[in-house]
Amino acid sequence: MSTEENKALVRRWFVELNKGNLDAADEIYAADYVLHDPGAPPNLPPGPEGVKQFLAPILAGLSNSQGTIEHLVAEDDKVAVWATFTGTHTGELAGVSPTGNQVSILVTSIIRIAGGKFAEEWELADGLTMMQQIGAIPMPGA
Repeated sequence: MSTEENKALVRRWFVELNKGNLDAADEIYAADYVLHDPGAPPNLPPGPEGVKQFLAPILAGLSNSQGTIEHLVAEDDKVAVWATFTGTHTGELAGVSPTGNQVSILVTSIIRIAGGKFAEEWELADGLTMMQQIGAIPMPGA
């Protein structure tokens, strides 16, 4: 696939994710996809099932969640994306009861694409800010 096709695949995932359509992972992620994310639960299964297990609790905890691509760069088989994710904390999230607080965090990923699917991803999300925004960790100076 060309770099433009790879970028289009990442954009497509954001459209599906913004609709809450985790089933689209079956088409977008390779069966042996691996996520490298220090905030991910241990022992996630590979492939689309692991993606669903990782994202389902987040989507359940944040209603009206939306991912917005801020920057998208591609070279060879990799796409780098810097995105903002927003939502309202209306369900349990990371063990924290709903607060109704607005959440806005940055996520940076480098996605390797092979055979027209996400094959591997290195992701870093601003979990500290999210935990501060839902009241689990005090804000500095508070």
